[in-house]
Amino acid sequence: MASNHLTGIGSESKQLATWYFTFAIILFGAQLLFGLVAAIQYVMPGFLFELLDFSVARMIHINALVVWMVFAMFGSVYWLLPDETGIETVGIKIGKLLYWVFVAAIVVVVLVYLIVQVGPADEMSIWFIHEGREYIEAPRWADWGIVVVALGFVANLFMTGIKGKQTGIVTVLMADMLAFAGLYLAGMFFTDNISVDQYWWWWVIHLWVEATWEVFVGALAAYALITIIGAKRQVVEMWLWIEVAMLFGSGILGMGHHYFWIGTPEYWWEIGALFSALEPLPLVAMFIHVLYDWGKETGLQMAEGAEGHAIAGHTITNKPAFTWIVLNAFGNFLGAGIWGFFHTLPQVNLYTHGTQFTSAHGHLAFFGAYATILIGMMYLAIQGTNGIKVLKHTKSSIAGIWMIAGGVMGMGIALTIAGYVQVLVSRAQMGATWAGYFDGQSGMWFSQAMDWRLIMGVVTFLGFAFLIKDFLSTGKNPVHER
Repeated sequence: MASNHLTGIGSESKQLATWYFTFAIILFGAQLLFGLVAAIQYVMPGFLFELLDFSVARMIHINALVVWMVFAMFGSVYWLLPDETGIETVGIKIGKLLYWVFVAAIVVVVLVYLIVQVGPADEMSIWFIHEGREYIEAPRWADWGIVVVALGFVANLFMTGIKGKQTGIVTVLMADMLAFAGLYLAGMFFTDNISVDQYWWWWVIHLWVEATWEVFVGALAAYALITIIGAKRQVVEMWLWIEVAMLFGSGILGMGHHYFWIGTPEYWWEIGALFSALEPLPLVAMFIHVLYDWGKETGLQMAEGAEGHAIAGHTITNKPAFTWIVLNAFGNFLGAGIWGFFHTLPQVNLYTHGTQFTSAHGHLAFFGAYATILIGMMYLAIQGTNGIKVLKHTKSSIAGIWMIAGGVMGMGIALTIAGYVQVLVSRAQMGATWAGYFDGQSGMWFSQAMDWRLIMGVVTFLGFAFLIKDFLSTGKNPVHER
């Protein structure tokens, strides 16, 4: 961000938001880099042999994904909070201190992952190396550090929300953050029974993401649509409350399609498949409703202008951010909804569970549902930081959008093909035996699909480079309206 035009109410909160966004984008780059390493190791198993294990590269790839998104989420709230409440964020100095605590903890954890990699699987390993639980591998000391940082963040949000103007967006965020903080705790204890332990693990991996994160994204989308195109607050907040009801209602039941595999009754398959598919609908409906109203008003104003009357005009004040939000609405529906529904129906999941179908869904869902809206919020912060009234597309922003979105979609399709091979060979033909697993892995279609996953990963990384170039050059670009 080349210049700083942050002054007046909320300037400190918005400055803290830019700190969070900056570290988030660094972690985003790390996520993509280690994803590329893991993708190379899949097709060239000897790559970095005995220097960086595939399991460690994959672990950093996944954990960097989660953490950069959490950083960007916190930054998004610190950015919108002054605009929604009309006051400076309460406790902002504590917020800045906790930011540095959070950054230091993440840097230490990543260094331990890289240098130490594995431990003797005892209490020392759990506390100081990693817990060995997929997606939530953070060592126990970092777990508690994250809890402290999150509680400080929640306190800042609540104190500001109570003291300032109370909007539906802030109210939803306040309610959501209680669940956001509470559900994370479900992954911080162990039980001797593996099924019970997996049960609570799924509460973090699935419900934490598919309920609290989805509601969070809805609140960000509502704020962004109001800011960028002047959407009607009553419309977006109506859909936001519908999303709250549906996600917190369906999210818990939607976890059911995982339960059968940890030893629970078969009826969870049907319950989970049905309710899991409903989760993305309110966000898409909000977006379509807003655009319909906006387009209808614009059409009426153009007609009035043709008759000689004055028109207010509907300007998209931040075109890159708006494009990323469009991607969010439909990427969420495609990746989380359609690709999720591909393999949650019980009759299908019997064959697809644990195959590359899951990976395809994960890549498309995390990108479509979360990465897109958070990048859009970063563009809003860049616009505000540089004092730009109308932020237009540049060649770099367009290249970044096409290459990142196209690369992730390409990876999703490639992984879907790989999963299809596993379903046909490893599961249906060979009966889910070890021999079937290796036969599926060595098949031509599977190998070619993983090659294409790597190629599309390179395309995504190049798109990320264009995104960074656009971020760094936006403040100096004369085409934007000041």
